[in-house]
Amino acid sequence: MDSKTNCSSKTESILAQINDQTKLGDLRKIAKDIKKDHELAMELWSSEAFLPRLLAILIMDKKLLTQDILNKLDKDMQTHPFDERNNLMDWLMANQLAKDKKTIALMESWENSSSALQRRTFWYYQARLRWTGQTPPDNTEDLLAALETTIMQEEPEVKWAMNFLAGWIGVYDEANRARCMKLGEKTGLYKDEVVSKGCTPNYLPEFITIEVNKRQNK
Repeated sequence: MDSKTNCSSKTESILAQINDQTKLGDLRKIAKDIKKDHELAMELWSSEAFLPRLLAILIMDKKLLTQDILNKLDKDMQTHPFDERNNLMDWLMANQLAKDKKTIALMESWENSSSALQRRTFWYYQARLRWTGQTPPDNTEDLLAALETTIMQEEPEVKWAMNFLAGWIGVYDEANRARCMKLGEKTGLYKDEVVSKGCTPNYLPEFITIEVNKRQNK
């Protein structure tokens, strides 16, 4: 793999282990051996390739992830195709940003960020709190009001995360269930989406009904 910078021999050795057959589990094993190494992470990131960047995220030092650094990573992600850049940001959120109070505070400030990826992360993090069973902050009413006002004006990647949040609010918050279903009917988002067998549709009335039934049948 050609690298745009002069990488250390350690970085070159790791890059040589990664190819099109490498799976996420393989990256996690490599990261487990390396542990935390921010300098190495930045060298891997400079390869500009998708899988090395996923590995880089796993070994970053979250204490060093300032808003300026995150803006730079965000800008770099824009060079990737749509799905890859969303995956990179979601992976960063799950493996680093959600694990430190300082970076959680940054994510919580991104509702009106100029970056679509950062706005997506704001909404996705709020959804994740609910979907993973954590006690969500007392902001459901504010989030739903903002969702109802702005969801249809948003970029596709942000729209998905907002819809995802409305889905999980509808599943876990019975008082707002009908409101979230009505939002889905009104927007019509993902109504005609075809999903693989066993996957839950993103269309809110279907998503909420299916996920609620799963929990009631346990």
